[in-house]
Amino acid sequence: MPKVPVYNVSGEQVGEIELSEAIFGVTPNQHVMHEAVLMQLASERRGTHATKNRAAVRGGGRKPWRQKGTGRARQGSIRAPQWVGGGTVFGPQPRSYAYKLPKKVRRLALKSALSTKVNTNSIIVLDELKMDAPKTKEMVKILSNIKAANKALVVGLETQGNVALSSRNIPGVKYVSATGINVYDLLYHDSLVITKDAVAKVEEVFA
Repeated sequence: MPKVPVYNVSGEQVGEIELSEAIFGVTPNQHVMHEAVLMQLASERRGTHATKNRAAVRGGGRKPWRQKGTGRARQGSIRAPQWVGGGTVFGPQPRSYAYKLPKKVRRLALKSALSTKVNTNSIIVLDELKMDAPKTKEMVKILSNIKAANKALVVGLETQGNVALSSRNIPGVKYVSATGINVYDLLYHDSLVITKDAVAKVEEVFA
């Protein structure tokens, strides 16, 4: 089992923690991590693009000239696709780009991303991370004490709280709960700052 040091908010080492081999000690699979990132980015696309077809374009209610006898090609509407100002054929329409990978693939991608953080010594485990009130300055000091990178992902148990509020105004820093941890955020941020309670929750949920 991989072992990593545990720090307090002052940056002092107060112990060690054994991480689960099944979650933090797997061989990273680059392909499934790539697939998981693509899935997440595709799901965030709004897909609100739209073009007007010949039914939606204004005008063109009557036949421009009679069917026969003019010497010109037959036409039914001045808003047909071949006319200037006509409708668009097979243009993009509003749709969802979201799709899902198999559950086992998603879990393997997450375990690979967590193991990558352990392998690169980019994980910082805190004994606890609590704040009595939202204080951005205090959160900046804590991150400085533990020598976290400028782009840091902070993981705790709560979905919201003073730590989340203190983190959201710091450039490059993002707070997520243990159950909301994802591959994209893990790979995007250089440091993973996680509490002991959050480690236990991750091991429980994704075991």
